[in-house]
Amino acid sequence: MATGALATDTPTHGDLALVLHAHLPYVHSSEPGSLEEDWYFQAVLECYLPLLEVLEAAAADPLQQPRISMGLSPTLLSLLSSRTLSERFLPWLAVRQELLLQAPAGFEAAAADLAQQLSSAAAAWQRCGGNLLPRFQRLQQAGVLDLLTCAATHGYLPLLRDSPEAVRAQLLTAVREHQRLLGVRPQGIWLPECAYYEGLDRLLVACGLRYAILDAHGLLHGQPRPRYGVYAPICTPAGMAFFARDSESTLPVWSARDGYPGDASYREFHRDLGWDLPAGELEQRGIDCPRPLGLKLHRVSGRQCGLDQKQPYEPETAQARVRRDAGHYLQGRAEHLQQLHTAMQRRPLLVAPFDAELFGHWWYEGPRFLAELFRQAPAQGVQLTTLRDTLCRGESLQLCQPSPSSWGQGGYHNYWLNDSNAWVIPQWNRASRAMVARVSRGVGSERARELLNQAGRELLLAQSSDWSFILRAGTTTELARERIERHLGRFWQLLEAVDNPAQISDAWLAAVQAEDNLFPWINAADWAQIPAAAPAS
Repeated sequence: MATGALATDTPTHGDLALVLHAHLPYVHSSEPGSLEEDWYFQAVLECYLPLLEVLEAAAADPLQQPRISMGLSPTLLSLLSSRTLSERFLPWLAVRQELLLQAPAGFEAAAADLAQQLSSAAAAWQRCGGNLLPRFQRLQQAGVLDLLTCAATHGYLPLLRDSPEAVRAQLLTAVREHQRLLGVRPQGIWLPECAYYEGLDRLLVACGLRYAILDAHGLLHGQPRPRYGVYAPICTPAGMAFFARDSESTLPVWSARDGYPGDASYREFHRDLGWDLPAGELEQRGIDCPRPLGLKLHRVSGRQCGLDQKQPYEPETAQARVRRDAGHYLQGRAEHLQQLHTAMQRRPLLVAPFDAELFGHWWYEGPRFLAELFRQAPAQGVQLTTLRDTLCRGESLQLCQPSPSSWGQGGYHNYWLNDSNAWVIPQWNRASRAMVARVSRGVGSERARELLNQAGRELLLAQSSDWSFILRAGTTTELARERIERHLGRFWQLLEAVDNPAQISDAWLAAVQAEDNLFPWINAADWAQIPAAAPAS
């Protein structure tokens, strides 16, 4: 893969760091065809495969220099490494290829475009043996990707701080899983929801992590206020570097209302063939009820159009729009960097973080947009970089303590702690304290270690912020509640069995281990009590 110097004489006045966060909850199901499995396969089809293909193609072009920082959450890595899920993907694609034959008249171009995507995905899956992880590894080794980790199950860390050992276990488990599956220890982390609280930097550094991203107010409200605002990283006294989101670089891409994804030419996300086909047609193929299938044939058409008024998708029109929007985006970043260059005494940096699933899943044209960014960036005078490469330049960083913050609605913790989901916080805290107390007494026998390790898995799974998000959003809330209660119930059974082995059977334990079979390097000792800090003299 070519990673040489840019083939352009256009001057650059600063850098643009695109940062993607790829995450899904652990949705491994014993039976194929579940809704949760659909989440995963649609993300593979629409997001992860296209992103890899775009990055590999750009890296092979000597006129381009693609650079992206990308977080792969430990639960997503577990799914990507699952042999069972890998074997189910091609049959899942085949069902959709069959259903696409039922596309209505007038949608021939849209159906052909989608059929091409499905067949290309099947071919790509077979070429790599259903294993995407080596492709991510090669891109990192080539300097194209800077791969970050996340908390083990995307636990919202500020709400786990009552037991710092619970936060440490989320972090150490993540670091080990990243190293196990990608071959290197991560240095960067995408904090779940970019959420920060006072003192978290010390735990991050203790776990071997060195840099992370916050929303803008995490730095702008820091002490002292950073001299260069969000346009340069800072470092805490503990040695953790933080970057901040530049809203001007994210809004045009992120916002469906004010940004590019809402253009009338782009593919409509909410209209899906899975809602339009007869229920009997779906049932014949093992789909028990109407639901989104990833078979979308309409375009946005206009902001005032209802779903029943959406027009057929026109792939060529959308591709022309992608080229124009990518050029517009880069022009805006080049102008912004030039303005900053005249006002700063160091090279300015624009950090643009996004959920990876925006590119391809929520916004179908997203991977093509990235491909155009890589192609057009040299001529536009925009230098792409990664967070890691920025720090490796060795420039001095201002010392600063970030402010408690998160990204998204509200900007702090209210989305994750409210009337819809607050009931789970005391249960997490009670379980975490019990785990810390029992582990701190000593693990003991090999059987006790096995039980405590599985209890740790169940506790981590119960702490997933995905379930809190669903409870707050009001979608599939019964699923979220059932998942939390299932994992906490199993946790308490396992913990009690550590000292009372007769409380569970070998068959029950084997079934739980088979279903919640992730993080093989988990270590219950991560929950051992952290000694209280000595008082300052």
